[in-house]
Amino acid sequence: MLALGKLLDLTLAGREPTEKIQLTADGTRLHWLAEGALEVTPIGARDNGVDLLLSAGIHGNETAPIELLERLIRKVAAGTLKPAARVLFLFGNPEAIRRGERYVEQDMNRLFNGRHEEGSGNEAFRAAELKRLAQVFFSKTERVHLHYDLHTAIRGSKIEQFALYPWAEGREHSRSELARLRDAGIEAVLLQNKPGITFSAYTYGQLGAEAFTLELGKARPFGENQEVNLERLERSLELLIDGSEEQPDGSRLDGLKLFSVSREVIKHSDHFRLHLDDDVANFTELSPGYLLAEDIGGTRWVVDEVGARIIFPNPRVKNGLRAGILVVPAKL
Repeated sequence: MLALGKLLDLTLAGREPTEKIQLTADGTRLHWLAEGALEVTPIGARDNGVDLLLSAGIHGNETAPIELLERLIRKVAAGTLKPAARVLFLFGNPEAIRRGERYVEQDMNRLFNGRHEEGSGNEAFRAAELKRLAQVFFSKTERVHLHYDLHTAIRGSKIEQFALYPWAEGREHSRSELARLRDAGIEAVLLQNKPGITFSAYTYGQLGAEAFTLELGKARPFGENQEVNLERLERSLELLIDGSEEQPDGSRLDGLKLFSVSREVIKHSDHFRLHLDDDVANFTELSPGYLLAEDIGGTRWVVDEVGARIIFPNPRVKNGLRAGILVVPAKL
């Protein structure tokens, strides 16, 4: 196997490879672009016009997606997975990955669409680098641009694997992309309704890619992800990479649960209180009338939506950031 196939080992060691470009036996080109960044280019005769960006480790302790990308990279480098798509593999936050921590100084997935310019330090610098890498990768016109940003969650979930679909003015959510997610084992999709500041929101809103944040289970250390079953997703990504995927049928979305954002719970001060247990699972249903949170100045979040569920509850975020999302069932 080519040395560049060991991208995770290089990243964990903080090493720069001696050879930055290598070719597989059939001519597939592997190009180390920066720390944790590997571009794969198929031979011209096999190129099917798809540009696929696969990122993981934006939060350094979310290891199951990192291990998934590592398996795909090794298969490409060994020649057992022969790409027809251009692929950019990104391990998002190398220093946090090495430390086994969510982040070093600040949450990198809140540093896009103008936010990294307001910050400083390791994550702000890396967010700017990821932005540049994505811009260059998606700069080729008249190609299909697709981005999956792979994560695992801080807490468990009543819906184990789900996606967040960003929003941008003038764009409609794609039924065929939703069908592709369903076929990959994604059980639910949250359709967002305003611009975001995440990596996938940036590639969707600013670069025009079809882009998704995928939540794939609960975060665990390296080597402890036996309970995170990514077999369907891994197989779907292999079919995308080698070009053998059947065109997804978006005419029917049976089996896929759709939700939309009803409200975001924003933490305004250190007086913020979230009235949920620390171990409450994502997609837990909340009854109308439930007092969800309180903050300074008598601010109260009372559930008045029918069928409301909570995702990403986290009272320990910094002031001014989202401490939870109330979602409700939705239709296209």
